[in-house]
Amino acid sequence: MITIQAYNFKQAQAKRSELCQLLIDSVAQGASIGFLPPLNSADATSYWQAIISDLQAEQRVLLVALDADQIVGSVQLDLPSKANASHRAEVQKLLVHSQFQRRGIAQQLMHELEAVAQTHGRWLLVLDTRQGDKAESLYRKLGYHEAGVIPNFASSADGETHATILFYRELAH
Repeated sequence: MITIQAYNFKQAQAKRSELCQLLIDSVAQGASIGFLPPLNSADATSYWQAIISDLQAEQRVLLVALDADQIVGSVQLDLPSKANASHRAEVQKLLVHSQFQRRGIAQQLMHELEAVAQTHGRWLLVLDTRQGDKAESLYRKLGYHEAGVIPNFASSADGETHATILFYRELAH
């Protein structure tokens, strides 16, 4: 059974190697999340150290999907600290390990993320995803609205560029 849990910085630090493996697997599977394959351990570790620092500063929420105590997915909620942004947050890096995809884990993570956002007083969520990715249909299914498309936003490993779609969702507040 998959459970969703919010990790604090100590928990994330203790599970950093699993988080790195999740990121490496996602990049290897073609996820457009800011990295190009092959992602090495040093770069993955550096990325997660920065995220752990944000967790410690309470500028970010990290949710993980667990199968027993193994991390099989994650998603982040970036909490802007500017005075005019206290009602919104950005959804970042929705990841599900390739061996656990197509089981509804991404949807579980997103539902829990929305509940967590509301507990932080955040009712406007924004995100972006590569146009045509499977995540695009998930976000639409979950009630996210397309705000626009930016052409040639991200490069892939073969040098081709891809558009990204900006989405938003207003939660009850």
